Amino acid sequence: MKRPRRQFLKLAAGAVALPLVPCAAGTQSYPTRPVRWIVPSAAGGSPDIVARLMAERVSEGLGQSLVIENRPGAGGNLGAEAVARAAPDGYTLLFVTSTNMINVTLYEKLDFNLIRDIAPVAGINRVPFVMEVDPSFPPKTVPEFIAYARANPGKTNFASAGNGTVQHVCGELFKMMTGVDMVHVPYRGAAAALTNLMSGEVQIMFDALTPSSIDYIKAGQVRALAVTTATRSEALPDTPSIGDFVTGYDASASGGVGVPKNTPLTIIERLNAEINAALADPRIRARLADLGGIALPGSPADFATLIADDTTKWGKVVKYAGVKGE
Repeated sequence: MKRPRRQFLKLAAGAVALPLVPCAAGTQSYPTRPVRWIVPSAAGGSPDIVARLMAERVSEGLGQSLVIENRPGAGGNLGAEAVARAAPDGYTLLFVTSTNMINVTLYEKLDFNLIRDIAPVAGINRVPFVMEVDPSFPPKTVPEFIAYARANPGKTNFASAGNGTVQHVCGELFKMMTGVDMVHVPYRGAAAALTNLMSGEVQIMFDALTPSSIDYIKAGQVRALAVTTATRSEALPDTPSIGDFVTGYDASASGGVGVPKNTPLTIIERLNAEINAALADPRIRARLADLGGIALPGSPADFATLIADDTTKWGKVVKYAGVKGE
């Protein structure tokens, strides 16, 4: 009997997270030189900021520098492939993001496989999104928005930071679960999308719940209808969740650390311990909250399960919407 895809992904991710590889000589003294951490996006973006915040604290625990290397390109695939092809010795890490999980289905032909070739080490953070509209847009609640979109099919435009981005698939998940007809308008980055939302050129956006987005909401430049997580956010306590009206809707972006497959388990455990120690630091947790994120401590198996679950969920959305990688 064939196993469901979701169950297969969980089993595969779990197997990668716990590689049955003999411990090489010298792993107990790991690391003996600086460790390279590849962030598959440009400097200054959210993953880069989080990675640099964590790198400083994790470096202290490791006793060696954790050097950030930005490797953008091909929607994050260039950086991920570089890690997949690196030596499994613990000296090359990947900042794994939801983009990597979306790309598994978004791109039909990749020269690596995220589930097979990257061993999960630890989660770092999860970032909620917020469903926000142009203030002049008539609907003021999620039910009103759904009713409006159904009464005006194809006349509501939703902005995103680009084709296949988390903002895009959050909107497509909403369409899939509510049956509304919205037109996707991709921009080159979240800032451009938000600018056009505030100018009224588009009506809705699923934006990362960051300090800047909260400021725009409080200033009345955009109107928040709901947060995308299953429960309300402490950052916007008076704003409901989409799940209050659309049963089962839950969407966010997550980040963590991965290494090449066959990396010795002792190294994975060492990295996991140092990352979790950093996440237990009140200063780090507070800074992650300032950046709009929620700390995501746990075991390699926990992160493997998250990757498998999100890969499955976003895969269904990408197929439903017919989205293709550019």
